[in-house]
Amino acid sequence: MNAVSASPLLWDPATLAARLDDSDVLVLDVRRGERYANGHIPGALNFSVYGVNTYDTDPAPLASFTKMWAFQLALAGICRDDIIVVYGEFTDEAAARAFWFLEYLGHEQVAVLDGGVRAWAAAGQPLVHEAEPPSPGPYPYEAVKSVCATWSDVVAAIDDPATVILDTRSDQEWYGEDARGAARGGAVPGAVHLEWVRNLDNKGCMLDEAALRELYASVGITTQTPVIAYCNTGYRSAHAYLALRLLGHSDVRNYVASWQEWGNRLECPVEVLGNA
Repeated sequence: MNAVSASPLLWDPATLAARLDDSDVLVLDVRRGERYANGHIPGALNFSVYGVNTYDTDPAPLASFTKMWAFQLALAGICRDDIIVVYGEFTDEAAARAFWFLEYLGHEQVAVLDGGVRAWAAAGQPLVHEAEPPSPGPYPYEAVKSVCATWSDVVAAIDDPATVILDTRSDQEWYGEDARGAARGGAVPGAVHLEWVRNLDNKGCMLDEAALRELYASVGITTQTPVIAYCNTGYRSAHAYLALRLLGHSDVRNYVASWQEWGNRLECPVEVLGNA
């Protein structure tokens, strides 16, 4: 049994096509606007996940960031009881970021279209250019703090042997060769490295369940392992969050500000490994 059939969190094109006319299903296209305009799934709303980021996870800035994200959902006319299916170009980091954020805001029914719009088109499903304007409305929320990590949570995890700190960035970032504009390059001390693209097969779909379990076990992560994932700005680490949720992990947090906070916050320790 693969991850698609094992979890309601990941839909294939046939599942979405069968429910596309359901009034309680809302499809979100999280690609950039020009890609949406060039063809999208019928009825899908365009919702950019790139407009609001945070590089400070102290309580006040994080609360402001969370409120701004919820406001964007309200402007898009998203309701709390919608069954939301998110898609990107493939099962990409943008779709994963939207999935994580909706769960962080306590949205109860959210899934990702596996393979994204590429898989949809490859399955012979239609793409359209017409779009209706959204109908804004309130989006009440209560942040689920247990799925979001702050810089202080990561500092505490460094000395916690039970928690795995998971670096999902590229090799160049992991070895400190690319700081992506931060003041310092390197890694969180004690972290393990598993680049996010390894969650995917050659078609841009999630690996099957057995392959995902083996992949994460290779860095010491089992279903019972508490995990904090990070990258540069919380997108690629959200992909690890999605993968682990598919495997039934209940204690996984996304460090939403990631290296853009950690590398610039001088009280946060940095380990420079060097590429031998």
